[in-house]
Amino acid sequence: MRRQDDPDLGVLSGRTLFSLQRELFAKLAEQGHPDVRPRHGAVLAYLDPEGSRATDLAAWSGRHKQVIGTLVDELVELGYVERRPAPGDRRAKLIVPTAKGRDHIARSDAILAELESGHARAVGEEAYAEFKRVFRLVAERQAGGRAASGDPTPGHDPAEI
Repeated sequence: MRRQDDPDLGVLSGRTLFSLQRELFAKLAEQGHPDVRPRHGAVLAYLDPEGSRATDLAAWSGRHKQVIGTLVDELVELGYVERRPAPGDRRAKLIVPTAKGRDHIARSDAILAELESGHARAVGEEAYAEFKRVFRLVAERQAGGRAASGDPTPGHDPAEI
């Protein structure tokens, strides 16, 4: 009962994240993407359609580059992304979504938009917009301002979800 009556930010964030992930990935599985797991979001949620460098994905997601490398390996094997040479830098590689990856990203975006729209209807459009504004500020403050700049949280390597 310790966290039931007045849950703290960690408990509320965890409940929201885990519930959102369960619903999102259940719907994605129904729509033809049963192999992707929540941990793959560290790549797919931040991936630019033209491709992104692993170092950028690590910074944006707050994960170590080695973790991103492992996730990219898994996603390559599953057919969601491929590695391509970066234009202008033969040593660098871009992580680029395949057609399957682009379909997954589009479906994820649509599902999340639907979930957010449902929350906005339930609590009111203005209240939901204000919630997101304040939550974004709290998230950036918690990350020491790094969320706005894209810098990862030092030493942050969250367990796979």
